[in-house]
Amino acid sequence: MDFFKFLISKKFFRHLGFAITLTVIILLSILVWLKVYTHHGQAISVPDLTGLTVNEVDDVTSSRDLRFEIVDSVYSSEMPRGTVLKQNPGASSRVKKNRKIFLTMNAVNREMVTMPRLVGLSIRQARLALQNAGLPLGDIEYRPDYAINNVLQQMYNDSVINEGTEINKGAVIDLVLGMGLSKETTSVPDLMGLGVDITRKIIADFYLNIGAITYDESMLDAEDSAQAFVWRQYPEYDKFRRMNMGMEVDIWLTVDSTLLPVPNSTLFGEDTEIVHE
Repeated sequence: MDFFKFLISKKFFRHLGFAITLTVIILLSILVWLKVYTHHGQAISVPDLTGLTVNEVDDVTSSRDLRFEIVDSVYSSEMPRGTVLKQNPGASSRVKKNRKIFLTMNAVNREMVTMPRLVGLSIRQARLALQNAGLPLGDIEYRPDYAINNVLQQMYNDSVINEGTEINKGAVIDLVLGMGLSKETTSVPDLMGLGVDITRKIIADFYLNIGAITYDESMLDAEDSAQAFVWRQYPEYDKFRRMNMGMEVDIWLTVDSTLLPVPNSTLFGEDTEIVHE
């Protein structure tokens, strides 16, 4: 009975009113503190930092009570080097004071990759290898060859690029593919006495491929290899002999001039003819 009398007494209602008042005051204080702490209603518009250097970004963000952090660096030819490529949050986003803007910068130096070996691969395998290396596929040229749609040469800037060469990531690689043997024929070039480089060029100009290369015992070192010349070829030169385009010519190399039976420096030109069957 005494407890129920206390619940309806003035003393109970006085304490209850005090407790409610204190609770309201505490809640209002918390709301006010949160409003001040979170800068309620004071959102800042994020500036567009794309294309700015780090120093320029620092000036812009500090003037707007914002911060920034560089989280990544990639290379793109579409933007000046050392400038912002991407930002998060994006331009015109509404953020609080002191919000950190995360930046992706355009690298000053291009990323380098190692050129993969593509020769001998199918076009499908070559595409995948280039994709994995970050190298776009450029033009595709076809030449007569036994291997259909297999890579014969890998090219960069109109020159052969060898496996293992360091190259800029994103460099465009062109491929030369085999198209099978052609029904068209070409004459057999006379390669006797010619160096390796000019031999390769002449064979290509005749729409043929170089086959086996055999060095004789006179070849002792790299210097000899650089000075070597053809002393034998197969098929042998014959003014009237014809070959299908894309076939191979085997050559034998030496530095011993006595192996040449008769000096012959006849180059292709007047004897070169392609016959369409």
